[in-house]
Amino acid sequence: MPLSEHEQRMLEQMERALYAEDPKFATALEGSGLRTYTRRRVYQAVAGFLVGIALLMAGMVAQIILISVVGFLVMLGCAVLAVTGWRKAPKPGEQQTLGETAGTAARRQPRQRKSMMNRIEQRWQRRRDEQGH
Repeated sequence: MPLSEHEQRMLEQMERALYAEDPKFATALEGSGLRTYTRRRVYQAVAGFLVGIALLMAGMVAQIILISVVGFLVMLGCAVLAVTGWRKAPKPGEQQTLGETAGTAARRQPRQRKSMMNRIEQRWQRRRDEQGH
């Protein structure tokens, strides 16, 4: 069940107070969040991409096509992982709250979109009413 706006504001205030009072403890509670996980995933994908290049070159030097194909596939897979990991990473200014997980952030986002769509629909309806009267 998502938190109400008032509850979210209260949680954010509590989090800011915790960071102000004891930043070391707050950082320890934060743990390895989504941002750290995605950054690590991107770094692993880049390392895998480099391994793929090495395999591709080794296959070309040894004139063994299978090794080159495997190297290309490794490069392709790692490139996809790096791009998807990069897109999922939160922006530097964004940070999750201490109790927030990726699931709660994803659950909260459609509600915001829905409210935005409701506002747009209300404006559209208001304009239609103004023009009709």
